[in-house]
Amino acid sequence: MNYFDSIERIANVSEFHALVPAAGFGARMGHEIPKQYLPLAGQPMIFHALTTLCACTEISTVFVVLSPEDTQFQKYDLSRFGDKLQPLYCGGETRAESVANGLLAAELEPDDWVMVHDAARPCLTLAHLDRLINELRDDAVGGLLAVPVADTLKRADAAGRVQRTESREQLWQAQTPQMFRAGLLAHALQQCKNVTDDASAIEALGFKPKLVACEPTNFKVTYPQDRVLAELLLSHASSVAK
Repeated sequence: MNYFDSIERIANVSEFHALVPAAGFGARMGHEIPKQYLPLAGQPMIFHALTTLCACTEISTVFVVLSPEDTQFQKYDLSRFGDKLQPLYCGGETRAESVANGLLAAELEPDDWVMVHDAARPCLTLAHLDRLINELRDDAVGGLLAVPVADTLKRADAAGRVQRTESREQLWQAQTPQMFRAGLLAHALQQCKNVTDDASAIEALGFKPKLVACEPTNFKVTYPQDRVLAELLLSHASSVAK
């Protein structure tokens, strides 16, 4: 039985899980505490994504992969997440290593779906998750949320001047969650340890992940100005919900 036959056989019984690698520091933000714990709209940044993931009824478990030296996470009130949230203190030196370690520690079934999401993407919504799951639940490979590139792209030379204009045709900006079978993703990360996202590891095995269109609001907080924008979006969403 080949991989694709196996996926078709178990498609109706596999579970959905989420995994959030949060062992990094985020030095580009210029703060002394890890980026995921910076306050954002009244709570640590990471809590926004965890809240959304835990609220998704399709997801059975939300694993957050922390550094073994992390002393911050347990200082917060985690009762809001219930039993669905499971911290794993096995983070590695890189994002890929943290995801690989988390998959090993989580002991998922090889054919279960796992959605890997960045801790620094706080504006994830249930609508985004629904779209991802509905598009991929019957897919043989898996895929990721992404946004078609809209801006003109310039390649710079060593002096910081425009070397040439790059075509943006068929270019997409990768986001998270990125959703793959746990066994396939674990195998891919064992083979490709120096990747910046999970889809790249899957691609290196010869598979073609599906791009699921999302919104630019699901951006990654990388620089201080990103945090300001995220605060505005989250505050607006909170006021609308009320």
